[in-house]
Amino acid sequence: MEFGVSTFVTDDGIGPAALGRALEERGFGSLFLAEHTHIPVKRESPWPGGAELPRMYYRTLDPFVALTAAASVTERLRVGTGIALIIQRDPIVLAKETASLDLVSGGRAVLGVGAGWNREEMRNHGTDPATRMRLLRERVLAVKELWTKDEAEFHGEFVDFDPVFSYPKPVQDPHPPVMIGGAGPTTFDRVVEFGDGWMPIYGRGTDVLAGKIAELRERAGRAVPVTVFGVPGKPEAVAELAAAGVDEVLFNLKTEPEGDTLRYLDRLAELV
Repeated sequence: MEFGVSTFVTDDGIGPAALGRALEERGFGSLFLAEHTHIPVKRESPWPGGAELPRMYYRTLDPFVALTAAASVTERLRVGTGIALIIQRDPIVLAKETASLDLVSGGRAVLGVGAGWNREEMRNHGTDPATRMRLLRERVLAVKELWTKDEAEFHGEFVDFDPVFSYPKPVQDPHPPVMIGGAGPTTFDRVVEFGDGWMPIYGRGTDVLAGKIAELRERAGRAVPVTVFGVPGKPEAVAELAAAGVDEVLFNLKTEPEGDTLRYLDRLAELV
């Protein structure tokens, strides 16, 4: 089993370069960053994590910029989105951003994707919450076409473009892994059809996890990689996930100043 961290990099916590360097020095294998383009002032969508939306949600850096900074000071650390809200991103731009990150990192990019929960936020991007899952599907499929075809085209309900040249191409063959977030009743449909792995949040629909992983892998007919993020830094949590057959644990890292973050990473490293 591999170990990394999932966190929000903001303008008032540890910087992405310092964080990336600290993770690699301590033996962690990956850094996954959350994304919110903005938070609407008038918000009716409930946050799945509780009543009060934490400060970090309002202040996230763009994940691709932050991950590039982390990649530039590391050699082995895999850098991924956990998760990118691709229903709020143009797929042609997203394909270029991810391929560029894969190129500058030497093939270390991972694209974790999801549809999100903040309906007001997605509406500001012109996305209808009622059709966001169909939009998610088409954007992932379109991005993969752009990554893998010299003359890529896509014709769907929401994404439609004639043949285009899109470069750079990713370093990884055939492309960076696309990890599907969520744990809802139709999540496995998406993983099986167009995902390269499953990436649920710890404690949100991850009960009886061993059975769910077995079901997913049986349905897919392949050993689907499973990464769980937002994991508490406790030995019992690690043991639970190892027994369930999880491939990678992403410890939840609070958004704090550099000194506090480094001290906590020292404690986490003892679990690794």
